[in-house]
Formats: sequence, structure tokens, C-alpha cells
Amino acid sequence: MRPGPRRHPVLPFAALCAAMLLMLALTGCAVQAPRLLGHPPPDLPRQVELVKTPFFPQLELQCGPAALATALSANGPMIRPQALVDEVFLPGREGSLQLEMLAGARRHGMVATLLPGSLEAVMRETAAGHPVVVLQNLGLSWAPTWHYAVVIGYDLDAAIFVLRSGTSERLELAFRTFEHTWDRSQRWAFVALPPGRLPATATEDEATRALVAFERNAPPDAAARAYAAALARWPDSLVLAMGLGNARHAAGDKAGAEQAFRDAAARHDSAAAWNNHASVLLELGRRDEARRAAQRAVELGGPLREAALTTLRAIDRQER
Repeated sequence: MRPGPRRHPVLPFAALCAAMLLMLALTGCAVQAPRLLGHPPPDLPRQVELVKTPFFPQLELQCGPAALATALSANGPMIRPQALVDEVFLPGREGSLQLEMLAGARRHGMVATLLPGSLEAVMRETAAGHPVVVLQNLGLSWAPTWHYAVVIGYDLDAAIFVLRSGTSERLELAFRTFEHTWDRSQRWAFVALPPGRLPATATEDEATRALVAFERNAPPDAAARAYAAALARWPDSLVLAMGLGNARHAAGDKAGAEQAFRDAAARHDSAAAWNNHASVLLELGRRDEARRAAQRAVELGGPLREAALTTLRAIDRQER
């Protein structure tokens, strides 16, 4: 992930508008907005606005905590920006880095998932009921003014996005304007959702990365719920299957872990899955099945062959 922005100063509204207009004059036509407005996906609603999304007016230089508090409070218990300042605001940089924003969401029990860099993805997430945290450059490429905001809807007929932004509870930005300000952040956006709920548009790779990061500090039962939901969408993912088995095992659900590893071994014929399956079977006292699983892991070889041999030796010791 590229380094985050350095500053998030607050601009008066008039100065903000002037900066936007100057930027638009210099950067030419938007890329995605004309296509979406001319030929919108037929399955998307014409208008969406998540009116119940909380609003926290931005304090000086602290759009990161305000935007994160908005996203977290929309999908969980109310949390105010002041409670997040020490977690995501870096005084030396006078702003919040993207890594801190994602980590801050995870610290509060949410899975933070990066989205594809398309206007349609932002629209689909809001249509699914998910406020979208976006990073914008409200200045110029050579004089950036970085800013976090939360997209809460759009209107295809009026050609606007609706945001919680700065001190504006309901900021309307034209599609073209929003696209330009967002494009200069390389279209960085994420949603923060409780474990078990998935973004509407996340790719398998980004969802997997988000879950692996979430699992590091999450309660095991929460990680298991998150992996189970993702595996239901992407049943062919070995990483997700192994994550589910490991999370269930960490949560003390040995029967659930055994099922997850058995399914992964059968679907992928993976040495890692067979070895983990053997280990859990051994813990459950099913030594004959454990031996067969460990032997299959040894047969498959590769870097896990020694681990599988260790599992076989553990089975031998229990049988004596």
C-alpha cells in the first residue's frame, strides 16, 4: 500500500469551492462519470441516500477521526471522533494515514475492506446500505489538500454524490467533481462492516487481505464468522477455508475446525489442509482418521512434509 497523505487542513467553504473549480479547469474531462450518467447499470436504484448515517462535524485537521467515527457508528455502537484521535491522528503529519484508518476500524471490531476504484463500486456499496470512506485531494496534484469524507448516497437524475464531509452534514458534489477529487487519491476507498457482512463489490483478494488483517487482533469467534461469510461467497478459496478452520480451532470449536479442514482437504487436496485436519482429529481422539490424513499430507510433500511427519510421530506416541 502506498504511503498515506500528509496533511488534512480545513478550508473555508468558499476557498474549497475555488480550489475545486481551478482543479477542474486544469484536469480536463472526467473518465467514468459520463459513461455512468449516460448508461447507468439497470439494476442500480436511481437515487440512494443513507439518511440515518451519523454526522460528526470535523474538528481542525481531524477529518480522519470524523470520517472513521461516521463509518463505525453507522454499523455498530456510537463512537465519537474524539475517542479515535489518539488511534488514527498523527500530530506530526497533521492528519491520518490510510493504514491508521484501516487499523482503527479493525481495533473497533469492524472488517475494513478496500474497494475497487470505480464510481460504480461506490454507488453499489451505498445502495447496499454501506457508507463509503473516501480519500480526496481537494487541491491540486502539485499542491494537495487531503481530505477524508464519507459517501452516503447518490442521485443519477441530479448527477450528484451525497457526502458527510467536514462541517457539512449533507454535501452534494457533482459526479464530475467528485471523480476528479477522488481520482487524485488514486481512488482510495473502504467500507467498515461487522464480521459476517461483506461489501457488495469487494474482490476476493481484497476481502481475503482484509480478513487476514482482521483476524490478527479479533476475537476468534468473530474471525470465524467473517471467514464463514467470505467462504460462502468464494467457496474455492483455500486461504479462506484454512482461515475458517484456524479461527474455529482458536475459538475452541474443534468439531467445527475439523469440518472446515476436512472440506478444505477434500476440495483442494492441500498438504496444509490435510496436516491441520490430522492434528484436529488427533485432538478429538480419532487416531485412525488422523493417521490417514497425515499420511496424505506426507505423500503430497512440499515444504509441509516435515510438519506432517511430526504429526505422524505424535499419532504414534498416542498409540503406544
